[in-house]
Amino acid sequence: MPPRTVVIGVDSSTQSTKAVFVDAASGRLLAVGRAPHVVRGEAGARESDPEVWWQALRGAVAAGLKESGAAASEVTGIAVAGQQHGLVVLDRSGRPLRPAMLWNDTRSAPQAAALTGALGGPDAWTARTGSVPVAAVTASKWQWLRENEPHTAAATAAVRLPHDFLTERLTGTAATDPGDASGTGWYSTATGSYDPGLLELLGLDAALLPEVARTGATRVGSLTAAAAEALGLPLTTAVAAGTGDNMSAAVGLGLGGAGLVDHPVLSLGTSGTVFAASRTRPASPALSGFAATDGTYLPLACTLNCTLAVDKVAALLGLDRDDVAPGGEAVLLPYLDGERTPDLPSAAGLLTGLRHDTTPRQLLGAAYEGAVVTVLRALDGLLRTCGLDPAEPGVAARPLRLIGGGARGRAWVETVRRLSGRPVIVPGFGEPVALGAAALAAAAATGADPVAIAGGWSTGEDVRLPPVRRDSATWERVGSVLERASGPLLGGS
Repeated sequence: MPPRTVVIGVDSSTQSTKAVFVDAASGRLLAVGRAPHVVRGEAGARESDPEVWWQALRGAVAAGLKESGAAASEVTGIAVAGQQHGLVVLDRSGRPLRPAMLWNDTRSAPQAAALTGALGGPDAWTARTGSVPVAAVTASKWQWLRENEPHTAAATAAVRLPHDFLTERLTGTAATDPGDASGTGWYSTATGSYDPGLLELLGLDAALLPEVARTGATRVGSLTAAAAEALGLPLTTAVAAGTGDNMSAAVGLGLGGAGLVDHPVLSLGTSGTVFAASRTRPASPALSGFAATDGTYLPLACTLNCTLAVDKVAALLGLDRDDVAPGGEAVLLPYLDGERTPDLPSAAGLLTGLRHDTTPRQLLGAAYEGAVVTVLRALDGLLRTCGLDPAEPGVAARPLRLIGGGARGRAWVETVRRLSGRPVIVPGFGEPVALGAAALAAAAATGADPVAIAGGWSTGEDVRLPPVRRDSATWERVGSVLERASGPLLGGS
C-alpha cells in the first residue's frame, strides 16, 4: 500500500483562520484547526494586524496536525485562501507598516468615487477590470492611504493582499493568482495582467506587486526553513499560489467554468455573497466581474452586512440567534457597516413598521429578512447580467447552493428558503473555502487539476431541501422600503 499523503487548506477569513487536513487520495477530512483573528476600528474603519494572521495560521496548523494524528512527513502541500481586497503594505524587511485595511473598511468610499470618475465612469472600469471601484476594492484603499497617510505610502516597499502576505511568509516568494488579483482594481481581466494605465492613475509602481501565477494551483515554491520550523512541516511541502476566499469556495464545490449559473452559490458569512462561474468574461457595473482561479471567470455580488450584523441585532435584543419569528409588518435593514450592494457606504441600519404588538423575536426575524432580501436581490442582478430572467420558472427553480457559517444556522436556511422559493443544497462539507485551498495544495503537489481533484473527493453527503412557497409579501415589503430609503435615509444620493 502506498504511503498516505495529506494536504492542508487554509482559510484565512475576516474573523479567524481554519486549517483543514485532508487525505489527498480520498478527500477524507482528518482534522480542522482553528484560531481567531482580531478586527479593530470604528467610524467605518476595519483593520487587522497581518502578523496576527500569521500567528493564527501557525496555531491552526499546529492544532490540526495534533488532532489529525498525521505525521508531519505525510504532508505534501499547503495553500492559503484569504479574505479578498485587504490592503497590506510592507517595509523592506517584509514587515507590515500599519494594520491591514480590510475589505469591509468603508473609509475609502470618496476615493472610489473619484477613481471611477477619473477613468471616465463605470463602463470604462468594467471594460478593463471587470469591476467598478467601491470602498471594498484594494485600489480605493491604496488611494486613501496615499491621501491620508502619505508618509506610509511613500515608505511602502511591497503591496500585498491578505493571502499574498501569508503565501510569501510560507515560501519567501511574492506571488498571487488571477482570481484574487482581479479584486484589486489594478488587474485587467481583459488582458490577464496588471494594467499599466491604472497603476499610473494610482501612482503605484508595478515593482511593489507580487507576480501573478498562472492559476491558484501553480506551485510557487516550497516552505522556507523558517516557515517549516514554525509549522512543524517538511521543507519539501509544496506551496500553491492560493487565491481569494470566493474563488477557493468555487474550487471546493468542484465547480469550474461549466456554467455555475445553473447552480448559483450564496455564501452567508461576515458578508453575503452570490457568485457564478462562467467561461464568458463579465463586464457589468452591476457586479464584480472577477477572474476565477482556474482561468475562467467568477461574476460576483457582495453585501457587507450578513451574519455579524444579524448577530448584533440578536445581542441587542438579548435573544439567541435562532429565537426568531417572521418580522410581520416590521422591516429592518441591518446596514450596520454601510453597504456595498447596493452601493451605500455611508448607510446605517434602518427600522420601520413597528406596532404595539411587534415582538423582539419578530424584530430579529426582520433583521434576517432584511439581510436575505438584500443578498437575493443581488443574486437577481447577477442572473440578469448573465442573460437570465430570475422570474422565468425554469431559472427560479434552479437549486441554490448555500455555504458559509449561516448555512449551518436554522434561521438563516429557513429564511433563505422562504424568501427565495428555491430548492436549497447545503454541501456536506461545511468549509468549502478551506477545502478548495486543500485541492489547490494537492494540485500544486501533483500537477493535477484542482477542480477535478475536489470533484472526485468524498467529503460528505449534501443536504437537499425542497422549495417552499415563496413569501412574496415580505419580499415586496422589504424591497419597497429599500427602494424608498436608498436616498438620504440610507446615505445614498
